[in-house]
Amino acid sequence: MKIKTSLLALGLSITFLQGVAQADSSAASPAELNDLEIAHVAYTADNIDIRYAHLALGISTNPEIQEFAKTMIRDHNAVNEQALALLAKLKAQPQDNFLSKTLVANSEKLVDQMSKLRGAEFDKFYAENELAYHKAVNGLVENAFIPNIENAEVKSLFEAGLEIFKVHEGHAAMMVKKVQ
Repeated sequence: MKIKTSLLALGLSITFLQGVAQADSSAASPAELNDLEIAHVAYTADNIDIRYAHLALGISTNPEIQEFAKTMIRDHNAVNEQALALLAKLKAQPQDNFLSKTLVANSEKLVDQMSKLRGAEFDKFYAENELAYHKAVNGLVENAFIPNIENAEVKSLFEAGLEIFKVHEGHAAMMVKKVQ
């Protein structure tokens, strides 16, 4: 039985997409990940976006950036709690994989980059990264993961999460326009 948890807000970013394109050719494509690997990608991605949001709270003084970051923390923590509860119910453990490893490696680079920025420069970078992250993740979830999910509960969790994260994408797009 495939067990896929929420990829809700995988939040990939442009750097992630470049990393996937450069990934080892022996690695599977995202559409070929098994349910437990996808579960790990989802959890990893949520934690990365939470980390970006905490960084934004510590650096930005822009009230809109602050509010968006708080929303990211709240929503991604909620998704992770739902995903962990479902995994516990299904008595399954997520599995690390090329995609979750790439996410972590690329997030370290982005955190290093962002932590050196201040003011409007930080706000612009953070907003643009969040928009790219959500666009990439939403596309991946909608086109590669949801179609391959066999477990009805998991599919439902992904679909609900995708709705939430499409709203995040819209908010990020508005934020990008405001910080230009």
